[in-house]
Amino acid sequence: MLLAMAMFVLVVDTSLMNVSISAVVRDLDTTVSGVQGAIALEALVSAAFILIGGKAGDLIGRKLAYVLGLLGYAIGAIAMVFAQDLGAIILFWAVIGGIGASLLLPAMQSLIHGNFEGAQQKRVYALVGASAAIAAAVGPLLGGFITTFLSWRVGFALEAVIIALVLLGIGLVKDVPYHGERSIDLVGGLLSIVGMGGVVTGILVWQEGGGYVGLIIAIGVLGLGLLVFWLRGRKRRGKPTLLDPTLFESKMFRAGASGQLLQQVALGGTMIVLPIYLQMVFEYNALQAGLSIAPLSLSMFVVALLAGRGLKRRPANIIMWGFVATLAGLVILVPLVPIADSGWYLLVPLIISGCGLGLLVSQLNNYTLSPISDERVSEAAGVNSAAGSFGLSFGLAFAGAIMLATLAFTFTASADASTVLSPEEQQQVATVLEEDAEIMTNTGLEELLADETPEVQAEVIRINTDSRVIALQVALLVPILAGLLGVLNALRMRRLPDPKPSAAAEGTMLG
Repeated sequence: MLLAMAMFVLVVDTSLMNVSISAVVRDLDTTVSGVQGAIALEALVSAAFILIGGKAGDLIGRKLAYVLGLLGYAIGAIAMVFAQDLGAIILFWAVIGGIGASLLLPAMQSLIHGNFEGAQQKRVYALVGASAAIAAAVGPLLGGFITTFLSWRVGFALEAVIIALVLLGIGLVKDVPYHGERSIDLVGGLLSIVGMGGVVTGILVWQEGGGYVGLIIAIGVLGLGLLVFWLRGRKRRGKPTLLDPTLFESKMFRAGASGQLLQQVALGGTMIVLPIYLQMVFEYNALQAGLSIAPLSLSMFVVALLAGRGLKRRPANIIMWGFVATLAGLVILVPLVPIADSGWYLLVPLIISGCGLGLLVSQLNNYTLSPISDERVSEAAGVNSAAGSFGLSFGLAFAGAIMLATLAFTFTASADASTVLSPEEQQQVATVLEEDAEIMTNTGLEELLADETPEVQAEVIRINTDSRVIALQVALLVPILAGLLGVLNALRMRRLPDPKPSAAAEGTMLG
């Protein structure tokens, strides 16, 4: 139960941030892009350090790594309770909390293996996996309810309380000793951080209007390339590696990990742009935003549960139809955006995409890990988790950045083309909207433009309304492209043999 409680907190944490964006922006007097960047950074830090976190648990003890991971999350949650600016969120919630997750997830995997055996072990995996699935399903609703009727700070305070309860029961957990290689591949760890961190950080810097974006992304790409070169060379010399490059010799593992990454890009992109849009355009509170997004998470939960037990078709076919459904729902959303005046318009497309994601959740983890031997499945699960976390952070960062960049560009272009605004007003409006596009609801604009003529007010409101519609449509192209690539990847899977059921793979709920 304590392990399940810890997993619940980890999964519900990001949902709480997604539906609370407007409340956090308002209370801390910050920007939507800043909060969205912090959400992406937290997923990135978790992805960048998860392989190192697994090795750290081997060296310092899985139980100690588990405790440190929980403490990292607790520090992040408590910081959110008392945060007065965005800097505190970035440092404590995104960075320290992300590192906590990178320690916690691999350690939890090892502790379940070491503390339980046989049928009991399977029951624990099922319980912890179910807690993660339930948290994903009810997270938007729970976070929206707490934020609307209490405060987003209360939600994070409750997270800290749950973590405290888990830590109070730490005496029930016995440590699991590690008897393998204790050498550390420091260069490989550094290259993995530089590689994944450079790509996503470059996107976040671009979103905030910073410089050297191309250089930062190029450093990230170079880091990933050097990581591959380093791992292969170190393996040939018989030295310990951050991860075994021979894992990728399996076509099924490569295809499955690619599918995991693309699924998370689609999910992350969707789950960041829709809450922003609902809270900016419809001016929804956190509960209304959570209710509007809930069809996606609830249908994903239900279909994953049913498909994992009842479907007997080829896993590759199920994965293909999962990506097809995910893609179809997102494509349907695009023409609905201009005519939607409430979250009800999103209901059917989100259910379709949620069903697709549920099919993917039910199959991808086992498909990816089934060709891996039992003694290497823990390492493979770490790689799989890193791919998923990197995909999530990339989707969050890129879709959010595209949405906000399109807003700023469209605002400026529409103001320049306006026949109502004078040249001076065009320049003034373009400058203001380009700087503050991420937080400009129509209500906020009306207050800002109170001293302007009715004609100018109406024109600026029109520009604001039209531009945000275009921004969401463009941003949705990120998860749509991920879904399309997922379909193509699944077609490649269909040419491969079906995976054999793997008890070890079934036990890894952390993919």
